[in-house]
Amino acid sequence: MNEQQLRKIENDDGFIAALDQSGGSTPKALLAYGVGEDAYSNDDEMFDVIHAMRSRIVTCPAFGGDRIMGAILFENTMDREIEGAGSAAYLWDVKGVVPFLKVDKGLADEQDDAQVMKPMPGLDELLARAVSKGVFGTKMRSVIKAANPAGVDAVADQQFEVGKQILDAGLMPIIEPEIDIHSPSKAEAEVLLKAAILRNLDQLADDQQIMLKLTLPEQDGFYTDLVSHANVLKDVALSGGYSREEANARLARNPGVVASFSRALTEGLSAQQSDDEFATAIDASIGSIFDASKT
Repeated sequence: MNEQQLRKIENDDGFIAALDQSGGSTPKALLAYGVGEDAYSNDDEMFDVIHAMRSRIVTCPAFGGDRIMGAILFENTMDREIEGAGSAAYLWDVKGVVPFLKVDKGLADEQDDAQVMKPMPGLDELLARAVSKGVFGTKMRSVIKAANPAGVDAVADQQFEVGKQILDAGLMPIIEPEIDIHSPSKAEAEVLLKAAILRNLDQLADDQQIMLKLTLPEQDGFYTDLVSHANVLKDVALSGGYSREEANARLARNPGVVASFSRALTEGLSAQQSDDEFATAIDASIGSIFDASKT
């Protein structure tokens, strides 16, 4: 694990840009960017278009390590180039941004009011490839729909089990047990999830650290004891469907938690914008999220 990258995540101000929309979420992300499904005719062309969008964001002068500590890539993006360099290498060597990789293969069917991750039979090979390309860490997402102890425990336990596999590969896992912001029992689910996370953290070795990516809580400062936990390198928050304004406001009320926004980061960006208009919009977005992450 790159010690310089580790220190940046641990100590620097900034947030993590989530640029990891995968096959299922890409059409929606492109539509928000002003690109309809008539702009591509198959998956290869779709990934060409989304890579062009991500490249436009990453190469923009406003996107840099002074305000963005890390960026999460989709596997297809990791395997491509930005300005002649591998995407992960470009992020770190040119921009000073720590590269992460989304490794999950999507969600299983709902059971016990939750969706665990689908099996990842090729994970070891993917992790080895990520290491070879200079990736620092990974991210994987599950979803909790309601305060059902069985579902919450299944999500947390699976996340930490796979997280240990990722640690063994020499990478830093971002564990993301998302709680649906529309859940009628969101606050109760947060209580169950925090208990399940603390239980799993207690099973890690003293020298093992993970990162957490959590839904912004109903009670301000609710995850403070996770932020300060010795086995947690950094606690980041997903925007989860909140507008950027709402996500930033909630984030600012949770000291020590920094953003890892996807849709909220790209809100207001459009393929139809001129380069100057695009640069102005992304600069304002990055600035607002950076400020909210500094609290």
